[in-house]
Amino acid sequence: MAIACVEDFRHQARRRLPRFLFDYVDGGSYAEETLRRNVSDLQRLALRQRVMRDVSDVRTSTVLLGREVSMPVALAPIGLAGLYARRGEVQAARAAEAAGVPFILSASACCAIEEVAASVSKPLLFQLYMIKDRAFMADMLGRARDAGVETLVMTVDLIMHSPRYRDMRSTLTGRQTIMDRMRRMVQILSHPVWAWDVGVRGRPHILGNFAPAMPGGAGLAQFTDWVSRNFDPSITWDDLAWVRHHWPGRLVLKGILDREDALRAVDVGAGSIIVSNHGGRQLDGAPSAIRALPHVADAVAGRMEILMDGGIRSGIDVLRALASGADGVLLGRAWAFALAADGQQGVAQMLQLLHHELSVAMALTGHSRVADIGGDALLPDTSLL
Repeated sequence: MAIACVEDFRHQARRRLPRFLFDYVDGGSYAEETLRRNVSDLQRLALRQRVMRDVSDVRTSTVLLGREVSMPVALAPIGLAGLYARRGEVQAARAAEAAGVPFILSASACCAIEEVAASVSKPLLFQLYMIKDRAFMADMLGRARDAGVETLVMTVDLIMHSPRYRDMRSTLTGRQTIMDRMRRMVQILSHPVWAWDVGVRGRPHILGNFAPAMPGGAGLAQFTDWVSRNFDPSITWDDLAWVRHHWPGRLVLKGILDREDALRAVDVGAGSIIVSNHGGRQLDGAPSAIRALPHVADAVAGRMEILMDGGIRSGIDVLRALASGADGVLLGRAWAFALAADGQQGVAQMLQLLHHELSVAMALTGHSRVADIGGDALLPDTSLL
């Protein structure tokens, strides 16, 4: 099948991956209301078409997360991406670097930060949660510094795992009876190409970043148990002082939906925030990221860089986010689907498609530069359409 858009990569990923893995990346928490809103609320934003403007020199380049980028896009941190393709984080990081966009490595990646950092020439960005074991967390921050990381992305909305019905039904989580394990094995054996390339050649059972904390094994079962016991629900804004003591570099806070929380992020000296509901994977019933974005952007009023993730599926969606107050966006499922479909080449192709879509959308709304995109790119009242 010819690939024309992100949804095509999603269909390919569904065919290639065992069900429990596809449902893990495709699904959200509870009944997935917020997951659906992330996409549908973006699609409801109608663009204001403008004509007879000189758009012969459209440029998508800008500055994002402290570096020059080819377009206002970064690859979001996705846990266990090494299960979607052989050494998946390495392949995605290489595709991102070649495309000129940042790659944010998840702390719960299959590939260790040292391996991924050695595979690219530019510094990685690294994502981390607040963990109860502060000694382990300090060690992780030290490893990040030693690997050349300059920007830390703290995810602040994952203090405990929310119920994810799809994961329970597909046997990824839940009781884990003998029958559940057998069902999962059947799913794996029914995808022999994936099992050989990823399961055998890729060795994804090694969770490099958390392996030192799991001497009894670093497989999926050990990881799930460890994170459930070590995410810290007691954290407050005061705990960021501890992070600042151990991290002198750029600090980004991911998981902001409320204007008051955005103002606190300004107060603690974060360089950027990411308006995010964790891709609809945490608080179901929370507003979509695009709905929360204008209120957050209005609150901080240009005092910090604002990014958004959740529901971005096209270059048109990127433009919608920029017009709603974002300086850039993070892609999550879009690159996970592309990675699962065709590895590094899939991620590269997906980024090329988004770049072209964004360029065309900018031209047809009368914009030649990213910095010029504002609220006037959207129609004020879509109910009239």
